[in-house]
Amino acid sequence: MASSQVETVSTNADKAKLGLAVVLVLGALVGFYMLTKQGPLVQWGALIAGLVVAVVVFVSSELGKQFVAFGRDSWREVQKVVWPARKEAVQMTLYVFGFVVVMALFLWLTDKTLEWVFYDLILGWRR
Repeated sequence: MASSQVETVSTNADKAKLGLAVVLVLGALVGFYMLTKQGPLVQWGALIAGLVVAVVVFVSSELGKQFVAFGRDSWREVQKVVWPARKEAVQMTLYVFGFVVVMALFLWLTDKTLEWVFYDLILGWRR
């Protein structure tokens, strides 16, 4: 019986890209806080530019490509979902609310019954 193993090949270049992406994110954050005297437009511009460059570097790595492929596959699966009609959604919501009310009443009655049994019958404590 042959066992197949999935191996993730991570080259040094991919590791460098991921490290560079992390450094770029940190640099964007540091730049945002260091540029407070230049005004909010420069601050946000530096932050957004740094994050965009970090995303581009991340997506160019193998892990980034796998992440994008996962996102595409997930979106395809979401599009296959058959969503309920409005009437069905309202009915199911009402069923859930009804069940919650019934359970709340059941638990309240159980609590009050146990309280009566323990405090009044067994312990004889009157409130």
